Amino acid sequence: MTKSPVVVVGAGIVGAASAIWLKRKGLDVTLIDKGTPGHGASFGNGGILARCSIVPVTGPGLLRKAPGYLMNADFPLFLRWGYLPRLLPWLTKYLSHANASDTKRISKGLAQLLGDSVDQHIQLSKDTAAETWVETSDYNYVYRNRAAYEADRFDWDLRRAAGFVPEIIEGAAVQELEPILGPQAGLLALNRDHGYVRNPGQYVQDLVKTFTQMGGRFVQAELRDVTFTDEHISAVETDQGSFPCSQLVLATGVWSKPLMKKLGIHVPLEAERGYHIVFKHPNQMPNAPMMLAEGKFVATPMAEGLRCAGVVEFGGLSPEKSAAPLALLRKSVAQMFPALQASEEEEWLGYRPAPSDSLPLIGEIRRTGVFAAFGHHHIGLTGGPKTGRLIADLIAGTRPNEDLSPFDPMRFARRS
Repeated sequence: MTKSPVVVVGAGIVGAASAIWLKRKGLDVTLIDKGTPGHGASFGNGGILARCSIVPVTGPGLLRKAPGYLMNADFPLFLRWGYLPRLLPWLTKYLSHANASDTKRISKGLAQLLGDSVDQHIQLSKDTAAETWVETSDYNYVYRNRAAYEADRFDWDLRRAAGFVPEIIEGAAVQELEPILGPQAGLLALNRDHGYVRNPGQYVQDLVKTFTQMGGRFVQAELRDVTFTDEHISAVETDQGSFPCSQLVLATGVWSKPLMKKLGIHVPLEAERGYHIVFKHPNQMPNAPMMLAEGKFVATPMAEGLRCAGVVEFGGLSPEKSAAPLALLRKSVAQMFPALQASEEEEWLGYRPAPSDSLPLIGEIRRTGVFAAFGHHHIGLTGGPKTGRLIADLIAGTRPNEDLSPFDPMRFARRS
C-alpha cells in the first residue's frame, strides 16, 4: 500500500468521499479546490439518493424525437443555438448511444454503481457531523395516468431487471399519500429504500470538515498544471504553490477535460446546464422526494425549503442564466403543485459533467498515478460515495470486488 502523498483535486461529493476513504486507509491526503467545498454541482443537485436512476437519457428513439423536443417550448430541453457548432461533435457521439443495446449496457453499469448508494452514504457519513443531513425515504415517480406510466415501459423494465419493482398507486390515493399534488397527478410509482440529503452543500462541507479533523489537509487553490517524472505524476502545480504527490485523484467534474487531454485522452465531455429553484418557507412540502415525469423535474423537501430541480440546457460554461428554462420550471411546478405558496424563491445554475456515453470515468490513466473520478452526469450525489471508495481501494492496492470496466477512462483513449 502506498504511503506517499495523495492529492485529490475537487471538493465536491466525489472528491470529499475519495479524501475521507483514503484518509481512513491511513494515507497522507491533501484535498484542493479553487472554491468553497460543495459549491459546484454538488450544491445544486436534486438531493435525491436515486438508487433506481439507472436509465440514461439516451434511450431508444431519442434521435428521432430530439428535434421535436428542441422545438417544443414546453419540453424541458433547451439549446443555446450559437453553441451548436461546438456541441455537434459531442452530440453526434451522445446520440449514437440512443438504441436499446447501448441503453441496456449503460444501465447495467449504472445499476452496479448506484444499487447500494444509500448504504454508501450512511457508511461515509456515520459518526460525523454530516450524517444529520442524510434521510432514508421512498422515491415516487409521478405520472398523469396509467397510459403515461406505460409509455415508460422500457425504462421500468430496465429498473425491474435491476431489482427495482415499484408499488403502483392510482386515483384519489395519490393525493392521500402526497397532498401537495394537484389533480393532474393520477399515478405514483413508489420506490422503497431510497433517500435524500436535506442540504447537499452543507453535507459536503461537513464531510470536508470531517476529513480535516482526521488530519487531512484542505487547500483552497486553483489547479494550474501537473508535473510528471518518468511518465508518473510527481506534483500538482497551483496558484498557491506546488504540491508533491505520487497519486492524483481528478474529481473536478466538467473541468477535468483539459488535464485529460494533456494525458492524451480526448474525453467527449460536455457541460449540461442544470437549474433549480428553492421555494423558501413553503405552505406545503412533499412527504418524500418525487420525480415529476411529465415536467422532468424532481421535488425534494430540504432544510431551506422545497427544491425543484431539472431542465436540461446545452450552452457551455457561461454563468448567465437563461430565462426560458426557469420559466418552464416554474410553469411545471405550478401545474403539479397548484396550491404551493412560498415567501421567496432562489434560483441556481450549475454544470453537470456529461460524458457522451453517460458513464462516469473511474480508474487510473495508464500507469501515471492519475485517477479519474468524474463524469457522473445526473447521478453525482448518488454515486459519489461509492466512487470515492472505489478510488481509495485502487490507490491503496486493494482491488475492488467490482467490475470497473464500464467506467474505464481508457475507453476514450482507444477511440481517439
